[in-house]
Amino acid sequence: MPIRVVQLGSPRSPEEGPRLGTVRRPPRGVPKSQFARLDFYDVWLPNLSPSQELVSFAMHSQGRDWWKTFERKFRAEMNKPDASRVLDLLAVLSHGANFSLGCYCEDEQQCHRSLLRRLLAERGAEFS
Repeated sequence: MPIRVVQLGSPRSPEEGPRLGTVRRPPRGVPKSQFARLDFYDVWLPNLSPSQELVSFAMHSQGRDWWKTFERKFRAEMNKPDASRVLDLLAVLSHGANFSLGCYCEDEQQCHRSLLRRLLAERGAEFS
């Protein structure tokens, strides 16, 4: 019953379980009552998203090295007690419950959800 890492808004797979939205802001123009029905998320978990400052940095970055800087700063944010405890909890839950987490970005390799995958794996989480 592992974790799936998904793009929010993409069609759900039957065995996916609840979706956790690890995004700073809810989807624009979508009523809260429609978030789950439209395959965004069931639970909003913004404390596992990059800070607004880090999102702004990523949006305005160019060149080859910005991703390394983003990763270093995001890891520092996720090492803070509140985020770290949630990551620990999700890693443990992955051994007995199926759920997914995601973000809106199309390319997981240039998205914080790839880093969440690594942070959770470092804590022993199971993935599908």
